[in-house]
Amino acid sequence: MAVKPRVQFRLRVSKGDDIAVGPGKIDLLEAIARSGSITGAAQALGMSYRRAWLLIDTMNRCFVRPVVDAEAGGRRGGGARLTRSGEEVVRRYRRVEQHAARAGREDLRAILRLLRR
Repeated sequence: MAVKPRVQFRLRVSKGDDIAVGPGKIDLLEAIARSGSITGAAQALGMSYRRAWLLIDTMNRCFVRPVVDAEAGGRRGGGARLTRSGEEVVRRYRRVEQHAARAGREDLRAILRLLRR
């Protein structure tokens, strides 16, 4: 059975030694937006809560305004949500991916034709 080729764009934006945003962090932000919690997002992505928290902490330190607002657990149960800045980062990141795919469509088709079948 032939394996279908897959094209992925892997955009990363660094701030000093830190990766401010990249594909995994965008996936995490989207999972937080869906689940309303860091725990739920981490579980959905198969990562530990600690790993998710460290990624969020890095993003929050890199951007002028935090991208995630988290409330500690307790009576109300805590939770997390994207800030306006976080929503904008996700929206613009996905838009860059779409623009890159459109701009590179012809060259990508040519590369795919050169792949072994």
